[in-house]
Amino acid sequence: MLMTVIGRDLSASVYGELAGVRVLVTGLSAACGVDVARAFADHRGRLVVQLPEATPENDVVAGLLAETASEIEVFTDPCTTTETACRFAQKASQTFGGLEVVVNLVPVTAAELQGRASIAEIDDLIAQKLTIPVNVTHVVANRMRTMMTEGLILNVMTMPAPRTAGEAALAGVARTALGAVTRGEAEKWAPYGIRVNAIGPRTTTPEAGAYLASEPDIAALALYLASKRGRSLSGHMFDAAGVAARRC
Repeated sequence: MLMTVIGRDLSASVYGELAGVRVLVTGLSAACGVDVARAFADHRGRLVVQLPEATPENDVVAGLLAETASEIEVFTDPCTTTETACRFAQKASQTFGGLEVVVNLVPVTAAELQGRASIAEIDDLIAQKLTIPVNVTHVVANRMRTMMTEGLILNVMTMPAPRTAGEAALAGVARTALGAVTRGEAEKWAPYGIRVNAIGPRTTTPEAGAYLASEPDIAALALYLASKRGRSLSGHMFDAAGVAARRC
C-alpha cells in the first residue's frame, strides 16, 4: 500500500499548499525527528516544537529549523503526565491561533526495551509512551473542531529492530495499542475533517512488502498526508522497520 500511496521517489515531493502551514512537532530531539521537522520548515511552515529537554544539541536543532521556517516557537515543557501533556497542548494550539498539522514523535530506545519481562512492565512502558499522543490528540483535535479547521494528526512510534522474542512481542503489543488509538480517534474526528494516522513498528519480516526504512521516508510520508493528496487517508497505520536503530 505504501508505495501506491506516495510513489517510489520519497525524497522529491514538494507541496506548495503547505507554505505557511501551522505545525506542532512533539518529542523532537537531536536524535529523533529532525528530518520530519525540517521537511515542514523547508516548506516555510510555522512551527511549534516540543523538545524533551534543553540541551546544546537541541538548541542546534532549533536553530537549524529557524533558518527556513516561516516562524518557530520552541518549548521544553515536560509532558510526562496527562495533566502536563494537556496543559502543553492547550498552549501549543494557541501559539499561532490554531494548528493544521500535528506530528507526535514517540521513539522507543533499545535501553527502554531491555528488562521488560512481565506484561505489567510492557503495559507501563506503552502507557508512558502514548501519554503525549493520546492527550495532545484530544486537545488539539477538539481545538480544530471548535475553529472549524481541517487537519492531520500523525503519531510516529519507532523502535530498533527486535533482537529477541520478547522485544518482538513488545513491538507487537505497542503496535496494537497505537493502532487501536489511531482507529478510534480517526473515527471520532472524521465528521470534522480531522484525519488521524500513525506510523508504527513493523512486526513482520523486513523483506515482506513496502515499509519506511529511514527518517527521510517518514518525513516524505508526513508531507504527503498533510497535503491535498493525503486528505482521503485517515485511520491508517504505516510500517517502519528498525528506524530508531538508525536515528528515529
